[in-house]
Amino acid sequence: MRVDKINAAIATHAGHNGNKIALRGANSQLSYAELQAEIQAQQRMWCELNQQPTIALALDNHPAWVVLDLAALASNIPLIPLPFFFSNTQWLHAIADAGVNIVVTDHPELFEPLLSNNIASQLQWTVAGKTLTQFVLKSPAKAALPANTAKITYTSGSTGTPKGVCLSTDNMMNVATSIADATKLTSNDIHLNVLPLATLLENVAGVYAPLLAGACCVLLPGSDIGLTRATGLDIQKLLNAFVQTQASTAIFTPELLNAMVHQIEAGAKLPNNLRFLAVGGASVSPALLKRAQQVSIPVYEGYGLSECASVVALNTPAFNKTGSVGKVLPHLDISFTDEHEVVVNGNAYLGYVGQSATQASQIYTGDIGYIDADGYLVISGRKKNIFITSFGRNVSPEWVERELTISPSIAQAALFGEARPWNTAIIVPGRNSSMEQIKATIQSINDALPDYARITQWLPADEPFTLNNQQLTANGRNRRDAIWQHYQQKINALYER
Repeated sequence: MRVDKINAAIATHAGHNGNKIALRGANSQLSYAELQAEIQAQQRMWCELNQQPTIALALDNHPAWVVLDLAALASNIPLIPLPFFFSNTQWLHAIADAGVNIVVTDHPELFEPLLSNNIASQLQWTVAGKTLTQFVLKSPAKAALPANTAKITYTSGSTGTPKGVCLSTDNMMNVATSIADATKLTSNDIHLNVLPLATLLENVAGVYAPLLAGACCVLLPGSDIGLTRATGLDIQKLLNAFVQTQASTAIFTPELLNAMVHQIEAGAKLPNNLRFLAVGGASVSPALLKRAQQVSIPVYEGYGLSECASVVALNTPAFNKTGSVGKVLPHLDISFTDEHEVVVNGNAYLGYVGQSATQASQIYTGDIGYIDADGYLVISGRKKNIFITSFGRNVSPEWVERELTISPSIAQAALFGEARPWNTAIIVPGRNSSMEQIKATIQSINDALPDYARITQWLPADEPFTLNNQQLTANGRNRRDAIWQHYQQKINALYER
């Protein structure tokens, strides 16, 4: 059996420097030698099963998550990470769609009632100090998977029943290798895993890349780093986690970066050890990046998509240009359609669940962009989101929305103006923001925008855009159809005055 690149690297690190800490959790840690032993033990356990498993994994960030993930890779077992931000309906869809016959979780109280009619057996055991429950299902649905499927990643997308993106080990290792090289990861680095490990970006760039380099990953539950489903974000707690763990690298979403910038501008101390903070998952305002740089945050914007096993392009200390998403990673090539849609060539996913034929090597991303004169990739918006005003002007709403949400007076924004003479925004106010502050912010932003992109009218939102009301995707993007359906009558009324 061919040994995958990441497990081969772990074996090498275990042989050369076995006592080096590979994974640190809140109450446990594993050296590279111990990590290799845990992976091998888990392989033996799964080899004793009577059937070829397809495993769904629902765990909080913890060293056990990594052990199970790497054991599945080493055993050629397809693994489906289940994010805790999914609804019950989305969990059940992913389990049925991918033909899952085993569910492993550290929250059996969530899954036992959900799967109760379909549980054949269950057992508990401990991995890296974590008690886990394994549910074996009675009658899993049969699913067609492309050959060599190692991981199936489901993103929230724009519907409750997203497609499963099938990736090979090589797909993910190509990205991890390029990330490790581009960011110059070494065995001295400490990566703080801020995003859920079920997020492909954190899984590939935040676990595989550091482990390839012999670095250390710090895997703490969200409550320990200021991220909780109940209360949201405690940015000072997150900053304290950087200090306590001495983390040198991490991955943020734009929302986390915005909160960090505000906190440091207000007088909080920048973590001393942080040398590379990647930001991605959604469009990032150049104004926010410049403010981050002014307070010495070493932030670098990137771009990617699941169908390319996450990262496609990334800014680095050697090649960094604000307003771009960086240089395309060396294992990929970029081209463009006549409509300026970005096409990624190479490292394409194997296909979606239900497809047996291998996917073509070109990925049409749906993003509009170009390569500038200095060789940086610039993304200007989503092809499907661009609207055309009644004056024939093309407007990318993401561009305007990201400028609006940089201000602390505006938490979220959605822009509409298809076939209209001017644009309307739905605004979610920032904490303690007055209507006058919002008006002043919009006026200031309008002054820097061309006339066709300006906000002429705006409406306060009835409530924030969230996963619960289906107006936000899990990675923070607006679900425009859902927002439009909710506010359609109010928006149309503005144009009828």
